[in-house]
Amino acid sequence: MLTVNAYGPTVTEPLVLLHGFPFDSRMWADVLAAMPRVGVLTMDAPGFGRSAPIDGGLEDYADAVAETLTARGVQRAVVAGLSMGGYVALALAERHPDRLAGIGLLDTKAQADPEPARQNRLRVADAALGPEGAAAVAPMIDVLTAPGAPAQVRATVTRWLEEAPPSGIAWGQRAMAARPDRLNVLDGLDIPGLVLRGSDDATASVADHEAMSRALGTDVVQVAGAGHMSAVEAPGAVAEALSDLVARVRHTG
Repeated sequence: MLTVNAYGPTVTEPLVLLHGFPFDSRMWADVLAAMPRVGVLTMDAPGFGRSAPIDGGLEDYADAVAETLTARGVQRAVVAGLSMGGYVALALAERHPDRLAGIGLLDTKAQADPEPARQNRLRVADAALGPEGAAAVAPMIDVLTAPGAPAQVRATVTRWLEEAPPSGIAWGQRAMAARPDRLNVLDGLDIPGLVLRGSDDATASVADHEAMSRALGTDVVQVAGAGHMSAVEAPGAVAEALSDLVARVRHTG
């Protein structure tokens, strides 16, 4: 099972937040502060934060999310993930669709990596287990945040990159490199959805997000001035979008 932290009121169908790579659930702190009336569970990915490593890939991570919810007595949840967290939300939708009351896909994509990106992930995984360690992901700072991101945001993200566990980096990169295209999974969902993108995201494109929004029958929420780490760069706007998703789930329920 995964390490869980609970925030806000206790509810039957909580909002579950899955963080991006190579971070842990600390990245949601400012979002949580902006929506105190929403019942939220955050989970650390396997090998990150306080969660133990697991064998396997993102599918096994998704299974661990389902098992963790079951252990807490939660049958259905609104699951939202940013970047790698979005990949896991998609795997959860494929493997455990009955557990989803709603889905949020933030700065992520449903398609598999093209071969050059996949090979780069494998290169970084190998480097992280060598002398470089966490320094293997240091260059990510330039693609994770918007060009105009405040110095404090860049400093925080840089520190988190420096603190990333090398074994977790390697596992996460290999797991993401192996993920399949899951865009068709969204076609089979009949639940409220959110597709959100920082307007300056250099990693997940407008086309990536529009493909997901079409499949879910919703519009892309653009967060002006934010990059790939929209939840850290513009937590108020992200909290507003997530709160709206939760409200729509309650209305349809």
